This record gives sequence, C-alpha cells and structure tokens, in this order.
Amino acid sequence: MNVEILKDDLKRWGEVIITTGSETFEIHSGDNVQFDTENNLIRLSAPDAEYIICGNHIGFVKKHFGHKVQ
Repeated sequence: MNVEILKDDLKRWGEVIITTGSETFEIHSGDNVQFDTENNLIRLSAPDAEYIICGNHIGFVKKHFGHKVQ
C-alpha cells in the first residue's frame, strides 16, 4: 500500500483503520503520525509506544467518518 494514498485518505476521511498481517491500527487526523513517503513507512506515536508500520505490509484499510456511539 502506498502510504501517500493513506495520508490523503486520512485528510479526507479523518480516520483510517489499517490492518497488517497481525495488528490493527486506528489512526485519526489529530494523532501524532508521520508519513515517510520516501521509505513507504508510517510512524505513529501512541501513549503506550511508538510504531513504525511498513506500507508494504498493510493488507486492509477501512475508511470512515467519525460516528456517534450508541
């Protein structure tokens, strides 16, 4: 997956949920996230850890607008 496309989708949708082989990450437009388009990497800083996600290992992407919790 080309992370430049994900960067544009995050701007448009406000949230993307990406799944690699074994992990799922929910990324919001306000999160501390950097897209390294040269190396096809996503760098995500979360309260518990920092993640480096390789765009080549993203198998599934879900895009949706925020929603009201029932």
